[in-house]
Amino acid sequence: MNRAFLAIGTNIGDRYQNIGDCLTLLHEHPHIDLVQASSIYETDPVGYTEQDPFLNMVIEIKTALTPVELLDSCLEIEHSLGRKRIIRWGPRVIDLDILLYNQENIETDRLFVPHPRMQERAFVLIPLLEISPDEKLPRTNQPLRNCLDKISDREGVRIWKQKNGEDVFALFAN
Repeated sequence: MNRAFLAIGTNIGDRYQNIGDCLTLLHEHPHIDLVQASSIYETDPVGYTEQDPFLNMVIEIKTALTPVELLDSCLEIEHSLGRKRIIRWGPRVIDLDILLYNQENIETDRLFVPHPRMQERAFVLIPLLEISPDEKLPRTNQPLRNCLDKISDREGVRIWKQKNGEDVFALFAN
């Protein structure tokens, strides 16, 4: 089994429900096992700033899928939940990004892992480090905590719903 970390983000419609729907589809996938999830964070938009705040989280999965098969599965889930790619970094119902896949460096025409902008984004590093505090970048073996320490603008990342237990779906229990 392969170990991967996925970032989930949403800022259109019922953001909480969108994350729940995404987690359900990931859970139902026959080759993906949800291992753990971060808390949910509300974050200011990055890049295209004329849009509503996002809810973001990171999950750890185990999968038998190859990196490209995992990418295709993520894209299918985005499509099934209504994702439309209109504006780069624009509003979205759901966004699923592969952050890390084992400790591999992957560069193809369709996929870059680790995620190319991960080291610059507090809204990715904070939830990732919450569930895997000792995680390191492939190839360089640099602790991701060092990358977070270099980001001065972390105010735009606020805890929205604190993780409540080890189960991924505990965040959605009433």
